[in-house]
Order: sequence, then structure tokens, then C-alpha cells
Amino acid sequence: MSTDLPGIDPLLALRAPQDPACDVFLTGTVFLDIIFTGLDSAPVRGTESWARGMGSSPGGVANMATALARLGLHTSLAAAFGDDHYGEYCWDALEQGEGIDLSMSRTVPGWHSPVTVSMAYEGERTMVSHGHEAPAPAAPDDGEAPAPASSAVPGQGPAAPGRTGTAGAPPAGTPDPAFPQCPPRARAAIASLVPGRSEPWVATAARHGALIFADVGWDETGRWELDALPDLAHCEAFLPNAEEAMRYTRTDCPRAAAHALAERVPLAVVTLGPEGAYAVDGRTGVGAQVPAIEVEALDPTGAGDVFVAGFVTGTLAGWPLADRLAFAGLTAALSVQEFGGSLSAPGWAEIAAWWQRIRTCESQDPAALERYAFLEELLPATARAWPLRRAVPTIGFRQ
Repeated sequence: MSTDLPGIDPLLALRAPQDPACDVFLTGTVFLDIIFTGLDSAPVRGTESWARGMGSSPGGVANMATALARLGLHTSLAAAFGDDHYGEYCWDALEQGEGIDLSMSRTVPGWHSPVTVSMAYEGERTMVSHGHEAPAPAAPDDGEAPAPASSAVPGQGPAAPGRTGTAGAPPAGTPDPAFPQCPPRARAAIASLVPGRSEPWVATAARHGALIFADVGWDETGRWELDALPDLAHCEAFLPNAEEAMRYTRTDCPRAAAHALAERVPLAVVTLGPEGAYAVDGRTGVGAQVPAIEVEALDPTGAGDVFVAGFVTGTLAGWPLADRLAFAGLTAALSVQEFGGSLSAPGWAEIAAWWQRIRTCESQDPAALERYAFLEELLPATARAWPLRRAVPTIGFRQ
């Protein structure tokens, strides 16, 4: 976690006493990610491959949550955690290491943490995962208000896994509904849309004023019908990649796909891989495209999540559309230069160091540099030297 630039809050000028305590709410599955890097090629059947690097970190939805928190947004995550060592490690890494609110999360007795092994080579990755769906939270007895899933007290910080918090608890009988019955009030929420499935919490969050940002995965049904995404109607922004966008809109051009999607959502953002991203504001019809930053990619795991986190940050801060795209692309580019999903998410220290370094490059195109001039008002005058290296958490070590 970046802690050397304290006090950078992108929403500071916008905060008011009546605002929700949570900036962004999200939910999903937390994996333990074990990442191997330094592989010269894909593993070959019947042989043993040795990797020159390895790391471990919370993954899955933790990638997005960490990226948001490192950019200064007050982030709340609702997820199930196993009561094994992996689950304890992920909980501590997110709560203590990243400052993420886990009061809507819970520890599930007897349930083991999902695990993903990721192998990065040639700028791509191959993953093997294992896990079982977490049991649904036990329903409260009739007449009893459900308690927060993690047994933590809202407003008092989350309890440790398996522990019960009571200090400062609301009086008996006070309604205190837990997710998914009632998500916390937030400025924004992030959802992953699944064809044919609606998540009731999305509509509830939108009704309570949250801006919904959504991505989508590959449609295994092969139908690619926007009408099969019922929660799209509640979204402020939809952020598919180019292939997904073109399939959903029956177009053969990402830009055309973005304009078609902007007829369904206020903001359509189509990521273009090495070509950057293109977005259309459906309210004004204005489009913007920002090219990607060329970097040497070590591990692309979680880069899409970091892009979304950067775009959410710029949107909540009220930046122009092109600045939001540029910032999202920058954070994603910085992330692929380190390995691990949540581990690689950049904070303001990394962004400031990049900005300081790039302005001193003699070969830097002044026009390209101008694209990121908006960072000048956000960042301090001094920053750490480039490059930056992060500590690599390994479960086996203890202090």
C-alpha cells in the first residue's frame, strides 16, 4: 500500500457532512492469488517449470477494491472469507493493509478460500482456479433484524474474522439490515453483469443515489443480447472491452459500439487494449479517445480492474471525460509493470513518481505530455525516485 503521500483525497473539495461515509461499494468473490513470473514460456506437458519470481495477494474482487482504496476512495467490500489461513491473510491484507471497510463481509466456518494460480509469460497470463460457492448467509429469525455479515459494528470498523463486535452496537430492535438486503449508502457501486441474472442490490443502491459502474464477462450462452442484462438499466457507466462491446451491439467497430451503447447508458466506455479506450457521453453525445501508454508489461492480471477504479475516481471527482480516460489508462499501465492483481494497483506515490519522471525524459513528446497536465494540480511537487518497487507479501513469513 502506498503510504508516503498521505492526505491525497481526490474528492476532498466535494465532501460534505451529509455525504455517505462510503465512496464506493462492491461485492464479489475474494481469491487468494498465487502468481508466478519470470517464465520464459508456457508450461509444457510432462515437464517441470521453474519461475524466477513469485508472489501472493488477495485477488478476485479484491483487485478492484484495493485499486479504489489506493486512489483515496473510501471503499466498502461485501465478500465471504474462508476461516482458513488464506482467508485470514486476505482479510488482514485488505482491512489492515489497504484500509478497506469489511463490515459487510463475513467469515464462513468450514469453508476454504478460493485459490487462483496465475502464470505470467510473454505479456499474457494463464490461470488455474479452484473454489466452491460460499454458503448463503443464514436468514435471521422472524422478528429479528439481521446483523452485519462480518459480525462487525457499522461505523465502528470491521471485526476480525470469527470475532464478534459489540461496543457501540445499536439498541435492540433497531433495524440494521445487512447486505444483500440493504447495501450501504454510497456515492458509487461497481457491479459485474451476468446475462440472464439480476442482482437486487444493484437497483437498491441506484435508488439510494449510488452511481452504478458495470463491466461484463464473456457471454457463455453466445447470445450477446443487451436485454439479457437487466441491471444495465440502473447503470451510470458500462465498461466492456472492444470484443464484448461489438458483439453486444452487432457492430464491427469499437467506436460504433460505444455510440450504440450510449443509447442505453449515460456513459459508454470501450477499452481497446494497446490502443487505449474510447468513451461516449450519452447525455451530450460527446466522445473521447485516449491512446494507451506504452510500457513493458510484466503481468496484466487485474489491469482491467485498475482501469475501472481510475475511471470511477475521475467520474466522482467531476473531471472531464478525456481526463478520466487518461487517468484510468495511466493507472492500468502502471499496474502491469508489477506482478499480482491487487499487489500491482498503483497509489498516488506511484502516479506522482511517474509524472515526475516522464517530464524529465528528453524524448518525451510535448503534445502527449499535455494530455496528463491535469495531474499537476493533484500531485505534490516532490515524489519518490523512479522506479518504485513494492514489498511482496508471502503467507509463510511472520513478523
